[in-house]
Amino acid sequence: MRWRGSNKEPAIGADGVHVGTVDKVEGNRIKLTKKDSGEGSHKGHHHFIDKGLVADVEGNKVRLSAKASVAVTMEEEK
Repeated sequence: MRWRGSNKEPAIGADGVHVGTVDKVEGNRIKLTKKDSGEGSHKGHHHFIDKGLVADVEGNKVRLSAKASVAVTMEEEK
C-alpha cells in the first residue's frame, strides 16, 4: 500500500474502535496526535504505531489489521 498519511485521519482498529488520530507518518511509523495519548504517564506525548498495521484506507479513515485493544499494546511512546 502506498498510503503516505495525511493530517488528522482517524485510525480505527479492526473492531471499529478509535485508536487515535494520525498526526503524520515518519518512516515506517504512524505518529498519533498528542490529544489521543491517554491519561496519567501516557498524557502529553506522541504515540507511534507500525505502518504495517494499516489494512486499508477508506475515505479519510485508516483501518488497522489489529483490534484497538491489541494495537494500543503495540504502540511506542516518545
